[in-house]
Amino acid sequence: MIIAVDFDGTLHTGEFPAIGEPAQDVAEYMQKLHEDGHCLIIWTCRCDQKLIEAINWLIDKGIPFDRINDHCPEHAGQYPTNPRKVYADLYVDDKQVGPLPAWNDIYSYVSKQQVILAASE
Repeated sequence: MIIAVDFDGTLHTGEFPAIGEPAQDVAEYMQKLHEDGHCLIIWTCRCDQKLIEAINWLIDKGIPFDRINDHCPEHAGQYPTNPRKVYADLYVDDKQVGPLPAWNDIYSYVSKQQVILAASE
């Protein structure tokens, strides 16, 4: 699956422009998602120096990612203009309808979706 994950308020506890502490269990479950073969896109409005700070924070905290505001390679050709809205199978964002689930619940949801997708193929 391709999973787009918001940065501010989703991966960390701070509020823009500050970067807070990692959200509870985020590094563990982002690592599991990455090890399970999911393409992880950091989906953020940050740019310039604020984006560099976010990238450095992710690296420092050991939170894996494959792309930032960009399509995974297998979909890059479908969207040659590279718009800000990236294609994903799932979007994880603190601004979703309802509260952001705990990261273990997010991981469980993705795992169940993978089983469903595999069964339908």
